[in-house]
Parts: sequence; structure tokens; C-alpha cells
Amino acid sequence: MQYQWYPGHMTKAKRQMQEDIKLVDLVIELVDARIPVSSHNPDIDELGKQKSRLVLLNKADLADEAKNKAWCAYYKAQGSYAVRLDARNRGGMKAVQEVIQEACREKIERNRRRGILNRPVRAMVVGIPNVGKSTFINSFAGKACAKTGNKPGVTKGKQWIRLNKHVELLDTPGILWPKFEDQTIGLHLAWIGSIKDELLNKEEMALELIRALTKEYPGALKERYGISEEETAAQVFEALAKSRGCLKKGGGLDDAKAAALLLDEFRSGKLGRITVEMPPDME
Repeated sequence: MQYQWYPGHMTKAKRQMQEDIKLVDLVIELVDARIPVSSHNPDIDELGKQKSRLVLLNKADLADEAKNKAWCAYYKAQGSYAVRLDARNRGGMKAVQEVIQEACREKIERNRRRGILNRPVRAMVVGIPNVGKSTFINSFAGKACAKTGNKPGVTKGKQWIRLNKHVELLDTPGILWPKFEDQTIGLHLAWIGSIKDELLNKEEMALELIRALTKEYPGALKERYGISEEETAAQVFEALAKSRGCLKKGGGLDDAKAAALLLDEFRSGKLGRITVEMPPDME
């Protein structure tokens, strides 16, 4: 199965971002803490190469905490600021505010020397579809100022949001890149819901997820579904379907329903805190 999704509006959005990058001091990129590599758009590196960078490991509450810490250390070693985050929880926003000021300290000091006082830091918020940009902005601002949704493609236009006297954010649409050179990246993006489900074969995705979980998080499926993990992925999937009563009217297994259930429970964290990708020095 080929994983790819690059509708026309993403090309237009990327061009707009190339224009808007001139207006900002900082690029804040949200990645999914469960798949930091796959959820990083490589186009952002070129786009923001002259700007300070802050990586927010969003959905960190769904990811393996030890690996969250390892990822933060990795980004710091690469010269980027990083904060692990649950964008739905306003409690973590103070740390983000502090890191924004730290990341832009040189710019703020330069402005002060020129007599420019109290100019807010202007930051562009970027990330792939469904990574939680709008939820982050709404939590940061304390009000619903950006549209949110649990499907990719909700934010379409440019939105400037003044959070306080210190920070202004530019929200941008979620964009992918034209071609996934490695189809594993596409698979991981499909698992977290950043590619429209209607375009995908969920049963195939579920089988691949079972293979990954039994290897990296043995016991997770057994604990959740009360099934053996000692079989092939297809047999584990069949046992899962039976354990959750995913049956068709005639009594056969409803593979589509079972696949949707497994993916939903992975995405919502019901299978436990799982990180699929490790920093290079942990692989």
C-alpha cells in the first residue's frame, strides 16, 4: 500500500508560509511525541533556517515518558529548544512562554538596544495535519481563537493571534510534503490520523501496528484485550476482533470494525503510553 496525501491547498499554503516567514522571529513546530521523525515536515528546515526554532512534542501524555525526555535531550543537542506538551492542558503553557522568551532573547536584547521596547515576539506555528496546532493556540491564549478538529485540514487560512503583550502567533494550515521517500513515514502518519482515513486500508494499517506493538511494547495488546501475542499478526488481529465482538450479521469477523477499533484505541492512548520512533542515539 502506498501512503501519500498532498492536496492542492497544501501547495498554496506552503507558498504563503514562504512569504510570511519574513514577518516572524521564531518558528514553533509541533510534532507528535509518538512519532517525532515522521511528524516533522522536512520542508520546515529550509523554510525556517534563518529563524530561532522551538519544537513542541505534543501529545506527550500519550507517549512513553522516558522517550519524551530522550527526545528533548536530542533536540537540545541539535541546537533547537524543545518542550514536551499536552496541548489540551493549559498547565504546560507557562513553560512554553518561558522558552519562547529564551529562544528570542538575542532579538529582544537587540530591540532594547535600539530603543524598541515591548515589541512582542512574533512566532509562526507550523506542523503537519492533525498534530494539534489549533488546540495548542487555543490553550495558550485561553480562548477559542483558532478552529480545531480531530481531522486533518481544519485550519485553511492565515490567522494572527495576539496572546499577550509578549507574544503574537501566526497560525498556519497543516501541510505535508509532496512525496514520502520512506513509506514507513507514511504508515506512521496514517496511524496517528494525519492522512485522511478514507484514503487508507485500515486492516493493513492495523496489522502493521500489531507487528510494531508486539515487538516494541510486548504485553500491551494482551493487557488491553486479554489475547495471546505469541501468534502471527493476522492471528492476533483475529483474536482481537473476537474479544471485542467485531462480528458481521452472518457471524463472520468484521475486519473493518476491528481495525478501526484498534487504531482509535492507539490514537487515544488506551493501549498505554507508546512511542514508535526513538532518537537516533537510542535506536
